[in-house]
Amino acid sequence: MFQDILDLILVSAEGAFLQVTVFVGAVLILFNYIDFKTQGAFINLIINTKKFQPVIGALLGLTPGCGGAIFVMPLFVKRNVTFGTVVATLIATMGDAAFIMMTVMPLQYFYVSLISFVAAVITGYLVDWLKLGDNLVASMNLQTTEELKEINEKSNHVAMGSVVGVAVSVNKETYQHIGHEEGDAIDIALHHNSKGHQNPHSFGHRFTHSFYRVYWPVIGVGLVLGVMLLFQMDVNALAIPNLGLYLGVFGTAISILLMVMGKKFLQDDTHEETEMKRMSLKETLIHGAQETAFVGAWVFVAYAIYELGIYTMGGADYATGEEMIKNLMLSAGFISVLVGAAIGLIPGCGPQIIFVALFTRGMIPFAAVLANAISQDGDALFPLLAIDRKSSFLATFITTVPAVIFGVIAYFLEIQLGWFSF
Repeated sequence: MFQDILDLILVSAEGAFLQVTVFVGAVLILFNYIDFKTQGAFINLIINTKKFQPVIGALLGLTPGCGGAIFVMPLFVKRNVTFGTVVATLIATMGDAAFIMMTVMPLQYFYVSLISFVAAVITGYLVDWLKLGDNLVASMNLQTTEELKEINEKSNHVAMGSVVGVAVSVNKETYQHIGHEEGDAIDIALHHNSKGHQNPHSFGHRFTHSFYRVYWPVIGVGLVLGVMLLFQMDVNALAIPNLGLYLGVFGTAISILLMVMGKKFLQDDTHEETEMKRMSLKETLIHGAQETAFVGAWVFVAYAIYELGIYTMGGADYATGEEMIKNLMLSAGFISVLVGAAIGLIPGCGPQIIFVALFTRGMIPFAAVLANAISQDGDALFPLLAIDRKSSFLATFITTVPAVIFGVIAYFLEIQLGWFSF
């Protein structure tokens, strides 16, 4: 029995890395590089286009990862965007879970993105029409100018570490914030009062800011094997026996190590780190590696849950376990939609990655993953949570409403008419 469990864990590690993580890394670094080169062009567009802000916010939310959505939150506090825009952005975003679906199930990802965009735009304009956010900014308990000055004088963003690779702290005169200014209430909340970048003197910081040089080549080799798997080639029967297994287990192991050393468990990306990625290509590579490792580690957890769940339910009979899982999924019915929406209420990307990864394994219906995608906010909610809890709670509550509505509609179409049955 122990050997069976060990084999399932090793197979889960291999599959998670070669089937998902390497492709996530390739897509993620591409999007991060584009984001680095464009330097947040969408942010300037959304500020200057008041009439279409919910639409642009939804488009920012659709970008894989949390970077685009994260930057919208401070803009609301600065009164540069409406509360409806915030809601639209949060509804559209899938966080890092988007990378899994777009690499493993691109057609399903397209449908989820399209429906989420429609739900985001409709809800965003409805929130603004009802004026639900008009009094939120006015009621925020932000620090006074004197308090801000005192806090800012005591700190020079020491926690941010090395943007260019050598400095201990970031020069206030050269560091470029996005969505707010140095020393304002948002800066204090996001970069001084809340957890941001690792301390540059810590071992974890030194490890993550050097190990990315090892991690990306491993991702590159794994990507070659991953593509071979897509063409139905046996990567364990090459010149090096069990190469796929060894590399897959090693890749998953170092992904978990990189996640632990970066102290990223539920939240993957902070507002501060997202800003830093746009200042330096090196930081883009460093944090891109951490983000890939974060996704890979949680995918491994999902795959292990799936494999061990089937093994346990089937009494060591895999086929029986699979049949029981399918029956359980069908019997869950409408409740699965509510579960998906409820899991989406949890801040951070970790639980959402597990939910989407289980969907790719056939354990969750499309309607449930759609409800989760609309409800979840990824890491984008954390900046707003750090600035004003009332606004963040209201926003996440509102996003749950269209999640349930569209999830129920999708469930009816999926069960009664056979739509979204892939």
